[in-house]
Amino acid sequence: MSQFFQIHPENPQLRLIKQAVQIIHGGGIVALPTDSCYALVCQLDNKAAVDRLRRIRGVDDKHHLTLLCRDLSEIAQYARVDNRQYRMLKSATPGPFTVILEATKEVPRRLSHPSRKTIGLRVPENAIACAVLEELGQPLLGTTLILPDDEHPLTDPEEVRDRLERQIELVIDGGACSLEPTTVIDLTEEEPQLIRQGRGDPAVFGL
Repeated sequence: MSQFFQIHPENPQLRLIKQAVQIIHGGGIVALPTDSCYALVCQLDNKAAVDRLRRIRGVDDKHHLTLLCRDLSEIAQYARVDNRQYRMLKSATPGPFTVILEATKEVPRRLSHPSRKTIGLRVPENAIACAVLEELGQPLLGTTLILPDDEHPLTDPEEVRDRLERQIELVIDGGACSLEPTTVIDLTEEEPQLIRQGRGDPAVFGL
């Protein structure tokens, strides 16, 4: 049965943030709000939790999961970033963008795309997501909370609890989120490629 924390969207209660991080450290999967829509997250290097997260979402290892990072320097630890990419990221983060970059050796091989060796990364702007990342001290592995056979992401924490209470350990109620997922930009080619139009305006990448 999932726990259910109501956390203030602008001034997250540290006590609850610490409890959420304990659950993540223990291999738990958490539904939390972001600056786009709700996401399912787990610890980066917990294989059992990652496998479970993929099962809940109904995706295989070719589906890019996303590293939620605290800042640009953390992105540079897990992905190769050249000067051109860095300038674009600097103007687009934090915000509702997921960027696809070449993964470094810091990323467990099973998490990067099996043929392309790429990884999706983002720096969220949501206060709750940022507080969890700060307390955890490392990136979270996440995915948009769209369940198999659903067309749209779940944005109501009560509905998330109703539908997932036997599959995940914690739902964080941080109020309603956007209905739109992140905008996904592939930065691995010479020119940025728009993969998915979401909440972020791709003009910041010259698109």
